[in-house]
Amino acid sequence: MKITPLTRAEVQTVVEGRGCAPRVPVLLHQWTYPDAFGDRAAQVQAILDQYPQDAQVIAYRPPDIYTGLPDDPEYRWVNYDKPVDTGVERGLDEQAAIGDWSQLDGVIAHFPNPDYPGLFPSNPADDGRYRIAHWWYGHFERHWSLRGMTNALMDYYTDPDAVHRLYRAYTDFCLRLIERAKHELKADAIYWTDDLGTQTGTFFSPEIFNIFFRPYYVEIIDKAHSLGMHAWLHTCGNVERFLPGFIEMRLDVIHPIQKYAMDEIKIAREFGGKLSFWAGFDVQRIIPYGTPEEVRREVRHLMDTYARADGRFLLTAGNGITPDTPIASLAALYDEAYSYGAIVGKRLTHHPGQSTRQ
Repeated sequence: MKITPLTRAEVQTVVEGRGCAPRVPVLLHQWTYPDAFGDRAAQVQAILDQYPQDAQVIAYRPPDIYTGLPDDPEYRWVNYDKPVDTGVERGLDEQAAIGDWSQLDGVIAHFPNPDYPGLFPSNPADDGRYRIAHWWYGHFERHWSLRGMTNALMDYYTDPDAVHRLYRAYTDFCLRLIERAKHELKADAIYWTDDLGTQTGTFFSPEIFNIFFRPYYVEIIDKAHSLGMHAWLHTCGNVERFLPGFIEMRLDVIHPIQKYAMDEIKIAREFGGKLSFWAGFDVQRIIPYGTPEEVRREVRHLMDTYARADGRFLLTAGNGITPDTPIASLAALYDEAYSYGAIVGKRLTHHPGQSTRQ
């Protein structure tokens, strides 16, 4: 049976809490990478080809840390080349491109130009679906990618002014990116990532968040809203104590409410209807190790937990689906998401009083 993608208007209705769609919106393709599956890539792609994603997600071309582009050598995050390899092995999150804050003046003076012509290398034709402009690495992620994780977490206490200067420059870059996404892509939403949580809690206190993140997040969300767009945020880990702040900032969509890090039933009951949940199917345990029937059962659990008559719920994966996932389990995830999602949509449309556990 051919499945028709939801329209822009149907997804907008769900995101804004004005009602449910004929089925639960599904954006699983965003976190399914066929090439990661090696010699099984064709099997994965065949699954994706059976189902439409209910949005077009269009990524921008991010600057590299050290290396510019042939048509813009200064389109990079720092204004100097990568130091000579010292032979010391460092993890990705401990590589400090800005080893000393004395380098910040030059970095900011030569910050990448958000008017770079190739900012959006892909702009697919508008086919009637909801369109999302996407970038990885929000403020915290860009901070630690430039300073290293240990330095970044200390910077809030030892060098707060430098952090604000970096965040100011980065926010200005993002604000222009958002303007271009609206005018060039005709985007309906922006979606960025900023992993603020660990498996058990947040990387820092609400006080630190309110000082160093909230003002800049508000600017980004307000800019999107001023242009008629929604604001979506991906943030991994247990970020429950930040949710009230996200709601106050008028964030539209949050992802993923990470399974086993957060209690989805509690979250749905406490915050359901106050913002939209782009709920992420668990990629740490259930999809790689569960049986196809356990996968289907979890899809039904998520939909029964989050789905509401006023919308406010979309389904995806919690993060990139790992290449050890059995093909049968991946197929079960997609099939159940669309088939049970249609049942839920019909139920909520005709019997809204039966909506959810909330």
